[in-house]
Amino acid sequence: MRVALLEVRDLRAGYDKIEILKGVSLRVEAGQVVSIIGPNGAGKSTVFKTVFGLLPALAGRVLLSGEDVTNRSPAELLRRGMAYVPQGRNVFPLMTVEENLLLGAYTRPRSAELTAEVERAYATFPALRESRRKRAGDLSGGQQQMLEMARALLLKPRLILLDEPTLGLAPLVFKEIFRIIEELRRLGHTILMVEQNAAKALEISDYAYVLELGQNRYEGSGGEIRNDDRIRRLYLGR
Repeated sequence: MRVALLEVRDLRAGYDKIEILKGVSLRVEAGQVVSIIGPNGAGKSTVFKTVFGLLPALAGRVLLSGEDVTNRSPAELLRRGMAYVPQGRNVFPLMTVEENLLLGAYTRPRSAELTAEVERAYATFPALRESRRKRAGDLSGGQQQMLEMARALLLKPRLILLDEPTLGLAPLVFKEIFRIIEELRRLGHTILMVEQNAAKALEISDYAYVLELGQNRYEGSGGEIRNDDRIRRLYLGR
């Protein structure tokens, strides 16, 4: 079996004395979109926080291209090519869209290469180009989510963790977010995603994991999970 870009093995983690993750395992191959779905309280976002070093792993391993990065700091994981876009709208509201965007490359000198990458980000997120001089706080929720995703791209990540990218967005806006995620995959990006709209996430996922009470319950291709009658009844409301 070839080395996965990300592999999580028997991960255990929690808050204070409460164990939330009870042996979660998953793999993400380069170029894939992989989704984690499950009911509230399943531990989906806790997986991200633990993988990204925001929450200590109590047991298990996190491997990035085969290298053990368990409990490494977020700063080191960023340097190693992992980007994390958390829940909520995490922009600097008084700065312009372009200033926010360039924060994704704050450690890099201005160069023709960086200018080209900013232009590619605008090509992927055209709504941001139109608003580049606006204050980020004046953007809609959907535009702020796009700004966070675009900012992550300037880190030149090998892997992007997207935590609930459509949370709180109107249906027309979340359709655009999913279109962008598909475009990012077409461009060669690798994405691990937690998403509340499980049915739509499965439509665009190469592979998916279903968590329940901090443990793996099911896994399979997006199509297999979406068409499984048990999963449709339990998690997709169909």
